[in-house]
Amino acid sequence: MTLSEEDYIKAIYHLGKGENTTVSTNAVAEQMDTKPSSVTDMVKKLSEKGLLNYRPYKGVSLTEHGQKTALTLVRKHRLWEVFLVEKLGFSWDEVHEVAEQLEHIKSEKLIDSLDKLLDYPEVDPHGDPIPSKKGEFKKAIKKLLSEVPIGKSGICVGVKDSSAPFLKFLDKNNIALGDSVKVLDKEEFDGSLHVRISNKDIHISQQIASNLYLKITE
Repeated sequence: MTLSEEDYIKAIYHLGKGENTTVSTNAVAEQMDTKPSSVTDMVKKLSEKGLLNYRPYKGVSLTEHGQKTALTLVRKHRLWEVFLVEKLGFSWDEVHEVAEQLEHIKSEKLIDSLDKLLDYPEVDPHGDPIPSKKGEFKKAIKKLLSEVPIGKSGICVGVKDSSAPFLKFLDKNNIALGDSVKVLDKEEFDGSLHVRISNKDIHISQQIASNLYLKITE
């Protein structure tokens, strides 16, 4: 497979939220920042390779082979992100673009050795689960902070938005994975929240709260 073909497979996997649902070619075009006609040409090619189920005007979904390919790419991407943070000192807002390049390395032995070196991590620096070599992973029970009722607490376990500006905002405000978070109050007008994060009371916008995942503890 070419790098471009692998990028399409991973994009379709993410658009389907890992559930192998049918997604529209227009959604794929938007995700890949390309023309719908280019997407149609590519999905036809991937369909011929047995990676996609494609029905004109109905959308595309991954075949079993396509799903396995996508999970392999996701595994490599997230392992490289862990390596860059833990071993090379990258910050969590810097790793995505580098991992996008490293995920295309074909050596299975290298990736298995990387997994072993990192002691078989289950999540990446953003809290997303890392598939095993068999494509298996634990699905975390998590809820967006914006949906957590007043008085409830949880542990920050992931981010919905992994863009560099959002991650830099979290760093600036000392918000990180593993932090305890308690919802103290919610503004009815704009949905902003008063929260206690690691014993520090702060005010955050509804937009920020809609991009932080918590594992509820009480």
